[in-house]
Amino acid sequence: MPKTTRTGTTKKSELPSTLERSDKKAQDTFAKTYDSALQEYGDEQRAAQTAYASLKHTYEKVGDHWEPKESKGPSDQKAVEGRSSSANTAGGVDANASKDHLYDVASRLDITGRSRMNKGELVDAIQKANKRETRKSRS
Repeated sequence: MPKTTRTGTTKKSELPSTLERSDKKAQDTFAKTYDSALQEYGDEQRAAQTAYASLKHTYEKVGDHWEPKESKGPSDQKAVEGRSSSANTAGGVDANASKDHLYDVASRLDITGRSRMNKGELVDAIQKANKRETRKSRS
């Protein structure tokens, strides 16, 4: 199902809930990429994967929504290596960000024990907190 109207306007009702709570640019990035990929590949799952990959280049998931990243670029090893990579995705967490940035995100999400975590542990804890916040927002 297309995520934009014939005039190119994003259909907010067709967006994932995390994007409904995000800014217009994030919504437009996802919707336009999704529609283009759907037209190109004819496969909704691949279109969604492509749209999320595009979104993660400039946005990171924080809690139950997407926020602009400090700098553009791939968010994790999977994004660096591409579609055929066997690396795990960080689920919207900007795993390539600095440890200080990840610590700040963990602080905003009130993750306990964050001061003793290494970078990988921070990424994992933020992923879990993001999933928890998204579940809470959907209820």
